[in-house]
Amino acid sequence: MLTIIRSKINSESLKQVAEDLKGYVKVVVDVRRKILSAGGEKHVDGEQLLLKDGSKQEDLWGAGLDLETDEMDFDSMINLRPTQNASREVLDPNIRQQVESITRSLLQPA
Repeated sequence: MLTIIRSKINSESLKQVAEDLKGYVKVVVDVRRKILSAGGEKHVDGEQLLLKDGSKQEDLWGAGLDLETDEMDFDSMINLRPTQNASREVLDPNIRQQVESITRSLLQPA
């Protein structure tokens, strides 16, 4: 289930967004608006959802959270932008920290 998360998620909603990939949640974080899309099988779907909601491309970063190990990765095709980020991996440590902080604050059940 792909959805936009604007405030701390509850346990039931977290289970629903984790269903698509069996305990792994793909997220696209808007670092300016401090919201994210969660769920689905492709980052591009979450990216499109946020763009339609008013986000700007340069503020969106793809990542993932493994709910079993609590480990995050910062790898997504949407992160590959020759003028802003030359890798699928988020290279800027400041952006990585923002993505992780926003993800953890919204996806830690209330």
